[in-house]
Amino acid sequence: MKNMQRLLLVAAAIALSSTASAQSDADARYCSKLINLYRTYVNNPEDPRPTFQSPQVAQETAIQSCKTGDTGSGIPVLEKALRDNKMTLPTRGEG
Repeated sequence: MKNMQRLLLVAAAIALSSTASAQSDADARYCSKLINLYRTYVNNPEDPRPTFQSPQVAQETAIQSCKTGDTGSGIPVLEKALRDNKMTLPTRGEG
């Protein structure tokens, strides 16, 4: 009986970790889409055109968070920055 419980716990742990991994992969792709939109239409520090806003610390921190895997804190900030600039957000699904 104890072996069965251990087996079930191991199976549950594996299932949860693969689900978390798939979720974080999807979040990373979504974060990348947000960064691309932000850099293209809101702020690209490498673009000399004066129409771009000055870099904002919150958004730059969010971009770095996304790049280091902390999508949970990066995504909401980038979504807000894009919405504030009247941008339509990309879909958050797979792909």
